[in-house]
Amino acid sequence: MVSLLLAGGMSSRMGIDKALIEINGESCISRIVNSLHSAGSSPIIISISDAALIKKYQILLDPSIEVKWSIDMEKYAGPIESIIENLKKIGSKYEFVQLATVDVPWITEHFFRNLQNMIGKNDDLIIPTDGERSHPLLSLIRPKNILKKLAEGDRRPLNIQFSELKHSTLFESKDILKNINNPHDLI
Repeated sequence: MVSLLLAGGMSSRMGIDKALIEINGESCISRIVNSLHSAGSSPIIISISDAALIKKYQILLDPSIEVKWSIDMEKYAGPIESIIENLKKIGSKYEFVQLATVDVPWITEHFFRNLQNMIGKNDDLIIPTDGERSHPLLSLIRPKNILKKLAEGDRRPLNIQFSELKHSTLFESKDILKNINNPHDLI
């Protein structure tokens, strides 16, 4: 199974590159890549806004993990555009694509394995939720059906678009799904 790790945002609310923030001595990008790899994901495609970030991020990653870099055609266009662009590149080579973002440093291998084990046979995707809000950028998706939906040009939020597809839901702790957008999220 392949993963698509979205790391092309501006981190404007945070004020510093979220991929580089350290939690317990390990960068966010490294934490996510290690969790994806431990859950059996290979390769891990990391979508970034600028080729100059490759060297900056690469030194933080375990060199034994297969990583492929994808530079967004339109810088800071947003997650929907990055997903569409990368799903077109991935094509039909994989039955599933695990979505992930660089700003969820407490996500675990166990979480990703649960998604793999719980997706329904006929589902287009499985969407994680903490019971209050869904986390579509951490969904396990069947790329063909998702690309078809997103390519329609609908730019409503992903949680709305994804909920209109055949899906299952995985309930997970807020502590695991917590993302960091602002400095106070690190407290």
